[in-house]
Amino acid sequence: MSMDSDTSSQGGDHRSFRQITRDRLLFEMLRSTRKHSKSTWKVLIMDKLTVKIMSCSCKMADITEEGVSLVEDLYKRRQPLPSLDAIYFIQPTKENIGMFLNDMSGRNPLYKNSPIQKELVAQIKKDSSVLPRIGALSEMNLEYFAIDSQGFTTDHERALEELFSENALDSHKYNACLNTMATRISTVFASMREFPRVHYRVAKTIDASVTTTLRDLVPTKLAAAVWNCLSKLKTSIPDYPQTETCELLIVDRSVDQIAPIIHEWTYDAMCHDLLCMDGNKYVHEVPSKNGSSTEKKDVLLEDHDPIWVELRHAHIADASERLHDKMSNFVSKNKAAQLQQARTGGEISNRDLQKMVQALPQYSDQIEKLSLHVEQGLRDVGQLEQDLVFGDAGTKELINFLRTQLGVSRENKLRLLMIYAAINPEKFESDKGEKLMQLAGLSTDDMIAVSNMRCLCGPDTKKSSGGGFTLKFDVHKKKHGLRKERTGEESAWALSRFYPVLEDLIEKLSKGELPKDEYYCMNDPSPSFHGLPMSSSVRTSPAHQPAHSMRSRRTGGTWARPRGSDDGYSSDSVLKHSSSDFKKLGQRIFVFVIGGATRSELRAVHKLTSKLKREVILGSSSLDDPPQFITKLKMMSVDELTLDDLQI
Repeated sequence: MSMDSDTSSQGGDHRSFRQITRDRLLFEMLRSTRKHSKSTWKVLIMDKLTVKIMSCSCKMADITEEGVSLVEDLYKRRQPLPSLDAIYFIQPTKENIGMFLNDMSGRNPLYKNSPIQKELVAQIKKDSSVLPRIGALSEMNLEYFAIDSQGFTTDHERALEELFSENALDSHKYNACLNTMATRISTVFASMREFPRVHYRVAKTIDASVTTTLRDLVPTKLAAAVWNCLSKLKTSIPDYPQTETCELLIVDRSVDQIAPIIHEWTYDAMCHDLLCMDGNKYVHEVPSKNGSSTEKKDVLLEDHDPIWVELRHAHIADASERLHDKMSNFVSKNKAAQLQQARTGGEISNRDLQKMVQALPQYSDQIEKLSLHVEQGLRDVGQLEQDLVFGDAGTKELINFLRTQLGVSRENKLRLLMIYAAINPEKFESDKGEKLMQLAGLSTDDMIAVSNMRCLCGPDTKKSSGGGFTLKFDVHKKKHGLRKERTGEESAWALSRFYPVLEDLIEKLSKGELPKDEYYCMNDPSPSFHGLPMSSSVRTSPAHQPAHSMRSRRTGGTWARPRGSDDGYSSDSVLKHSSSDFKKLGQRIFVFVIGGATRSELRAVHKLTSKLKREVILGSSSLDDPPQFITKLKMMSVDELTLDDLQI
């Protein structure tokens, strides 16, 4: 079945990434079965992977609307329903095909989410009793997980362990992980009908005498595998673009080791970092109907919730202010609330507002809990983290903090030391690092996490290539940090200086300024390729001036911000840009991070979409919050354990 001809960057209907994914599942797969089916209602049968793919993009109500009355698990015993037709959305594995052949009954359209091997098709054809019952057989080429309107994962939770650990010499696991990852990435471009120019970070060593390791070659090998998959798409999918329509940049986690660890101060990042959330599900307590007790309520924080979309990328203090404004506005316009306020003779408490505003209580509940973390010393931790990253603090300040701030949690001390190790890896080659970890009171498991940071370290470019010693007289000591202050971007919010390296890389890619010695390209651009949609004159126009970021050198306690500013992260800005007209955007930019992406990077792609006027889509092997990432680092040295065995 051919795909919508208007989904690529050069098409007329430029829908968002998640919308295209949703439409393919609902319309191209489910709705298209109507012409093969005589029954009004159908059964949808999926395996474990395709259930996750479907749930990332569609709700049960969406599926029901397309004529599906029942969703079943392929591997569970099912009640025979001979009167209903069935749609099978399954992976093309030998086991799945066997299950399909075993329980086939009725007239069943069968769909698959990635290329099917010829021998499996032959296996179906051999069964003469099954073949007449198949209404249609089609490859969906959709094997990725849309976690955000501009983000996806390939669901490789153990990518760090299988690709970057010192034991990653098992060629079977290493190659299987890369090949599956490449296949799933290619299905993104099949769905979007995009043919990318594939950029990748090359392996770099200090000198020619140093052997390049397998982990150094991960981006190179993945880029080659993706390129092979894309070459097949060009010949197998009708009307697939034959010239470049977008950009793809492939990097690994070593490009920025700090982003997965540092405390982020935006609402979304803090919720997932500090609150006990199950994915996007948050459980909060609300007053019971009789008012005598409380009951637990599950809330999904997703794109369909307009308040969440408005607040998620805002600084936590900004989110708190705006939530208070919403509540106050509700009180001023609601007679019942005014009556309650008059009855109590003062301001309405958050608990009273929770009873009256069904759309807001979970947010005030979250902010109250997050504020408690801030009050318990998290702000001091965050300040030192950012000072270390920008070179305003060093070993002396870290030691003093560990000695004096005895109430800081073990996890926060661990994260401070991991940031320090990423900035000063040479310190951990001697006993200095071990003494620091002892001073922080880290456990053996914690020390493993710090030690495994070296698996993500690139070559030490600080070492001098020449012999001998040099004598330098410098009155102003050079700052030793991994980030530079970004001129022209300021914010009134404290603790917002940090930005992910990926943000700089995407901007350089958009301008065609990626360092040619660090980033290679699998394909030379075709003559018709126009990766840069903006001329120099357009780029200097007011509409394309850099948006203000959230970084500030302020160390004081005030978190106020002038109301008229638009920093690209504030809730007004996010809401405004989330509804931007996609038809006006230039060619898409895809970025894939091997080893886990972060919420700061996901936030950055939303910001850059409006700044660059190009839809930026972030992909990764997984989306990790700091506790998850630290656990995965520990697992790089542990055999035969699951993610559940190690927790922060």
